[in-house]
Amino acid sequence: MKFGVVIFPGSNCDKDMIYVLSNILKQEVVELWHKDRDLKQCDFIILPGGFSFGDYLRSGAIAKFSPIMQEIITFANNGGYVLGICNGFQILTESGLLPGVLMHNNSHKFICKNIFLKTISKSTKITSLYKDEAIKIPIAHGEGKYFADEKTLQSLAENDQILFKYSDMNGKINSESNPNGSSNNIAGVCNENRNVFGMMPHPERASDIELKNTDGLTLFKSILENI
Repeated sequence: MKFGVVIFPGSNCDKDMIYVLSNILKQEVVELWHKDRDLKQCDFIILPGGFSFGDYLRSGAIAKFSPIMQEIITFANNGGYVLGICNGFQILTESGLLPGVLMHNNSHKFICKNIFLKTISKSTKITSLYKDEAIKIPIAHGEGKYFADEKTLQSLAENDQILFKYSDMNGKINSESNPNGSSNNIAGVCNENRNVFGMMPHPERASDIELKNTDGLTLFKSILENI
């Protein structure tokens, strides 16, 4: 499979993502600069984490105007697969490809630590290989609080669009396991067509045996098995 990893000024997780895809999973990967207008015939596009354009205005608010995003929006609307992680998730909501918004953490502090997730939807191409047990994935964000109005939250639940929720190590979902104040503990969602995915935790940082955690690798294996 051919993956495209988009790089914006301020991206800082692009190399981590490229390493996992190319070195661990042995897939073809190309870098897509934010000023490009050519997706280079990629099968799957990934928007990595970081601080695109310094997170000025709002996280992802400027990046959505990059030339590459116009191509990605067209790609996604035509059924192409897109995954946004952390800042990439923020860019996808700002671009209108995913519902909801990402706001400042309730603590108003940057949070960087391992957390646990419960897989909610197992019917998407990035979650199908996950089981019922909680998975450990790191987060690193200051604006990771997912928010949507009640109508949107109800629609997400009814349409099985919630990918992950923050939980404790036993998979129990409660307020104590919510690191940033996200609505209904939501950590990741997909669009109605189930081809655009966004999540705040970093699976690429939990995909190498040398890091003593490969819980994130299952996500990428799901992509390879299903697409």
